[in-house]
Amino acid sequence: MLRIAVLLAVITSSAVAARQDVQALADGLIENGSPGAVVMLIDGDTQLISVAGDRRSSLPSPIELEDQWHLGSNTKAMTAMLAARLVEQGAMGWDTTLGESLGERFNRIDPVLADATLAELLQHRSGMVPNAGRLTSIAISGLFGERDAARDRIPYLRELLRDPAGQRGTYLYSNAGYVAAALMMEQATGETWEALIQRELFDPLGLESAGFGPPQGEQPQGHNERGERLIPAGTGAGADNPPAVNPAGRVHMSMPDYAVFLRLVIAGARGEETEYLSAESWQALLTPPAGADYAMGWGVGEDGSLRHAGSNTMWFVQAVIWPEANRMAVAGVNEGRISVVVPEIRDVVSELSPD
Repeated sequence: MLRIAVLLAVITSSAVAARQDVQALADGLIENGSPGAVVMLIDGDTQLISVAGDRRSSLPSPIELEDQWHLGSNTKAMTAMLAARLVEQGAMGWDTTLGESLGERFNRIDPVLADATLAELLQHRSGMVPNAGRLTSIAISGLFGERDAARDRIPYLRELLRDPAGQRGTYLYSNAGYVAAALMMEQATGETWEALIQRELFDPLGLESAGFGPPQGEQPQGHNERGERLIPAGTGAGADNPPAVNPAGRVHMSMPDYAVFLRLVIAGARGEETEYLSAESWQALLTPPAGADYAMGWGVGEDGSLRHAGSNTMWFVQAVIWPEANRMAVAGVNEGRISVVVPEIRDVVSELSPD
């Protein structure tokens, strides 16, 4: 009995130390001026989430554990998973081309882009330019009135489909490619991407905090840099990219909900049986093309880790999964000074790695 008691004491002490370490890392992220921060460690069955700082720099309002975080381009992994669901349901195939799907909706599609497949769009290998031009983005931003995200995907893509920026089959990171993939899903199903992601991902996983755009109400806000100050971005149209870009980077949710999503991904990456997707689909999602290091919504490290970061320039969140170690880490701040926060976040994630 004494040995068991000692063992339990050691386990408890270890858990307390781990929680203190995670909290210290969150506290460290606000030392250089970030208004608020979150750090999450998932190690097997252990899940630790720590927050620090305030929702807004202009008003003391401590961040809480259930608060929502703008995930930016981490949304891409969700769009890719939605595509896999639709492929399994027979609505489309990984080799469905952009031209086959959208040829009747646009009067001109460059032949290179017309031959790009759904898989290539999600792997950033379609030749699509990274983003729409400034004038188009402003026109559909929502600054001049409420926008219809699904309808705006047409003008967002119209000019982009006429001229490729790169060679098909060569990596070029493209938000526009994910918007095009989403429009293909909408064409195949007759439903908006927003409705599809709600039905096929958020609802099955119980992600009740998930939504689009900046978190609303009494939640953390992103921040813009103005001189030497960080100013809250608010919750309106100016606090995010245009709604049309939802599939590429406008999902927000709480860290506990994001943990549910990440646990599903790591189960698929580890080859564990999931009811959500088949082993074949997980393999397609998480395996880069030969010689590449980006799969679908995840970069793949030399150590086999899955990595992605997201920022709309007012937030920054990075997620890393180490499948072999059954370990995951997330670190984020509600600001986007890339030169400041990227090295800090990288250091936090490194501290939480299994090595």
